[in-house]
Amino acid sequence: MKPSTRRRLRRWALYGFSAFALFVLLCNRWVINSTDAYVFRNWALLPFNDVGVVLGTSKYLESGKPSPEFRGRISAAAELYNAGKVRHLIVSGANPDSTYNEPRAMYQALVKSGIPESAITMDFAGFRTLDSIVRAQAIFGLSRFTVITQKYHSYRALFVGRKLGMSVVAYVAPATSDGQVGARHPLREVFARAKAVLDVFLLKTEPKFLGEPEPIQLTPEAEST
Repeated sequence: MKPSTRRRLRRWALYGFSAFALFVLLCNRWVINSTDAYVFRNWALLPFNDVGVVLGTSKYLESGKPSPEFRGRISAAAELYNAGKVRHLIVSGANPDSTYNEPRAMYQALVKSGIPESAITMDFAGFRTLDSIVRAQAIFGLSRFTVITQKYHSYRALFVGRKLGMSVVAYVAPATSDGQVGARHPLREVFARAKAVLDVFLLKTEPKFLGEPEPIQLTPEAEST
């Protein structure tokens, strides 16, 4: 290969990398800036919604230790229910095989925390954040709800929901005393936000599974909470 050709290739590779980096940066700024006003850390300031959607995560880290992200989301969901900020909870996550079941683990943890079984619905097809948010509307009939997850994750979830016409807010799961961030490093979220922009506006990505509508029916206990 001629030296001049190699220089051109290096130049175009640099241009391509710069364009990609700029695209990722701009997507992140858009996702965060357009949703930050809907992220709440204080439950007293959080608007009331009938339903809260707890986004799935593994109960354990790769090391086998309990996941602080899982504990935080369960704690936040129980807090909102007990404070009367939501009447019902959807636990939405992945369920790829018999050895891994995020919704079941969240359901069990919430019941152990004192949440009535009748106030919890499991969504076994929340394989991605987009799937969980879209299914909340398409399957469970929700046009407004509260997302429960960590702060860095909440921006993307809200972006997907609000750009698809849903009135959603997020409650930030509390930080853990050990300072861990969980199994999924936030650096990965930087690229996930850019993918969310593509999913919503270019790729028109649909959930992996949909199905028949199953509107949430609030129980008498939930209605009186």
